[in-house]
Amino acid sequence: MNDQLTSWGHYPSAPQTGHSCAWRSDLEQHLQRLNDTYGTTLPFGNGRSYGDSCLASSDHVLHLRSLNRFVEADWQTGEICAEAGVTLGEILQLSIPRGWFLDVTPGTRHVTLGGALANDVHGKNHHRRGTFASSVLSFGLHRSAQPPMVCSPVENPQWFAATIGGLGLTGIISWVSIRLRKIESSLIDTIRMRFDHLGEFFALSAELDPVHEYSVAWIDCLAKGREQGRGVFTVGTHSEQGPLQVESSRSLRIPIRPPLSLVNPLSLNIFNRSYWHLQPAGRERQTTPYSSFFYPLDRIERWNRVYGRKGFQQFQCVLPESVAEVALAQLLKSIAASGTGSFLAVLKRCGDFVSPGLLSFPMPGTSLALDFPQNSVLTNTLLPRLDAIVREAGGRLYPAKDAHMSGSDFRRAYPAWEQLETMRDPALISRFWERVTR
Repeated sequence: MNDQLTSWGHYPSAPQTGHSCAWRSDLEQHLQRLNDTYGTTLPFGNGRSYGDSCLASSDHVLHLRSLNRFVEADWQTGEICAEAGVTLGEILQLSIPRGWFLDVTPGTRHVTLGGALANDVHGKNHHRRGTFASSVLSFGLHRSAQPPMVCSPVENPQWFAATIGGLGLTGIISWVSIRLRKIESSLIDTIRMRFDHLGEFFALSAELDPVHEYSVAWIDCLAKGREQGRGVFTVGTHSEQGPLQVESSRSLRIPIRPPLSLVNPLSLNIFNRSYWHLQPAGRERQTTPYSSFFYPLDRIERWNRVYGRKGFQQFQCVLPESVAEVALAQLLKSIAASGTGSFLAVLKRCGDFVSPGLLSFPMPGTSLALDFPQNSVLTNTLLPRLDAIVREAGGRLYPAKDAHMSGSDFRRAYPAWEQLETMRDPALISRFWERVTR
């Protein structure tokens, strides 16, 4: 059965025909058939990549969500092995009651294991744990016209490095073995407070990041003048008391995609001002459920629909530590002047952990991520202006979120792309890879 699939941002508009594979033993057969019929294909997980890195050049993808079985689990050591289509949320369903949590998690639990590895996702604890690669023990890789291989730091290490953050281009990831972290409770002890400017954010980060597992900030992307750079800083640590309880997955649902984006200058201005003023001026301590701390947007099913039929683009960059504050101020000034942006603009300092992945995104510095409704002004004016600031600062954009990066910017920021190209399975290529390498 074939499914019509899209990227999470719905931009560019390139619906994919999904060809499902239910069994690992059938992967080679499916890969060969798609290659023979359509020339090339691409693995597709749960469709949480924002731009065109999950879109096949042929518009025919190998849909792996049905590879969703657990292979084995050792609840004494916290080591589990599961097929690539298992989501992080499905892992938590089993692991939390047994006292284990993901070592690294992005901002949604709906990412598959294969997708988390292929994009080397990161989270609020990058300064303590690095990227998702830090928890990966080994994985299975299927390449066209080759026997399946096991990849780990000691077994086929070159393929281990190329596949982590390799955007699904080196082969089909069939299963992944990871190490979980021990927890005493599913609750998170948090501290939350407002800050008035970027300098205060960096001061809070320097003080609190070293003593807390998780750290993240919301920033008001529309604030101007003396208010520019204001936001809300939050840190968290796994609580040592409380239940080991999986939270309800009940959520609100956006039923349709409206013709026009509901995210506009008026709604953004009202939300951002109200949200900032409602946050505590002093340090407020709370114990919160893990889902509201890690996955706030998961409570709204299909939240991407609020951006309307044209979709949206996420802009996520990381800036070197030495110039981060100055470059961030320039980015925020340009964004505020444009009058557009997102409700959730995320600011996060990354640590100095080096991922084994050839094309992994984080580096020591500060990351900014926010969404923009798709329109011609965004494409022709704002994004080129933001890209120029990032380029001059020596920063880079995140391929898993990107739908516009120029080939020259990509090749400058990721010089190992040429090595990955030599290792790319010729049967696999994405619209993103064609755009930035050709």
